[in-house]
Amino acid sequence: MARIHLFRVYDDGPPPPGRQVLVERLWPRGVRRDDLALDAWLKDVAPSTELRRWFGHDPERWEDFRRRYVAELDARPDAWRPLLEGDGDVTLIYSSRDREHNNAVALRDYLLERAGD
Repeated sequence: MARIHLFRVYDDGPPPPGRQVLVERLWPRGVRRDDLALDAWLKDVAPSTELRRWFGHDPERWEDFRRRYVAELDARPDAWRPLLEGDGDVTLIYSSRDREHNNAVALRDYLLERAGD
């Protein structure tokens, strides 16, 4: 199975190898589109606007956020399945300041659980 990497869009240095996929509903603030060499921008794999606003990157809501986000992903398999297609590694690009409590972390865990299906 290919590896799934995470990369914060504001970090210095090149992202890990593999397909580069932005997994945010909104374009990252202060980043020019020309500055990101993306293979895809999968807006529909990101949490809904309602869920994103409710979570507000509050670590106290993390477990609830994960549960709700998984339900959204379960309802939209066409949004996340392309991330598991192909042989190479995939890098999920995100913009959150919090490296442990963000949609890319939850999405990576979700994909790893389904990679063997």
